[in-house]
Amino acid sequence: MAFLRIAALVLFAVFSAVHLYHSYREEQDKRKYTKPFLLLFLLLYYIFSVVGGTGVNTYLLLALITSWLGDVLLIPKGHAWFTAGGISFGAAHIFFILVYTAHIVFEGMLWWLVIPVAILYFAVAFAVIRAVMPTTPKIMVGPMYLYLLANATMNTFALMQLITNRSAGAVVAYIGALLFFISDCTLFLVRYYKKNEDLIFHKHFTVMLTYLLGELLIVLGVLAQSA
Repeated sequence: MAFLRIAALVLFAVFSAVHLYHSYREEQDKRKYTKPFLLLFLLLYYIFSVVGGTGVNTYLLLALITSWLGDVLLIPKGHAWFTAGGISFGAAHIFFILVYTAHIVFEGMLWWLVIPVAILYFAVAFAVIRAVMPTTPKIMVGPMYLYLLANATMNTFALMQLITNRSAGAVVAYIGALLFFISDCTLFLVRYYKKNEDLIFHKHFTVMLTYLLGELLIVLGVLAQSA
């Protein structure tokens, strides 16, 4: 099982590197061939890491599956596909929240820290939506904002997990959640902000780099806490 775990992680790294290379070169047609395999190998890495040990965390498994599905749904062009992918990723954020909730002790929570940070996340989400609003179809604005709020909420729960369990795994998971939030904000700017060429470094490269690192770190953080 250790060999399969390492093999899955290596394949995740290789396919991610190839995907990021094509993203950096802005080769859209080549990116779509590697994208379906990225989260698939990360999912396999997680499964091979827990089988015979701590057991599968069903919520994390579902979060990775819906993230993979979101990747696949975002490959075709069009607002309908973009919306479907967003719904799938929204479900992933809910499952991530359920993963973190199991490690949170709400009694004695440092709300003086959690609430301002949550407000900051929500403010950033609002700023991103406000920036893209003039060039975004009106029907998309509301769902996009709700999606970023879901990601912000997921990050808030990751922070509460960190406050409860101040372990290396909780730190890694929170950094992963933060990178996921950065990735989604960047994606909306790349897709709808008309001046993104001057704002986002190599556009989809930045989106996918933060996304892939985010998902990987969340998985590694959860594994570390379960060890």
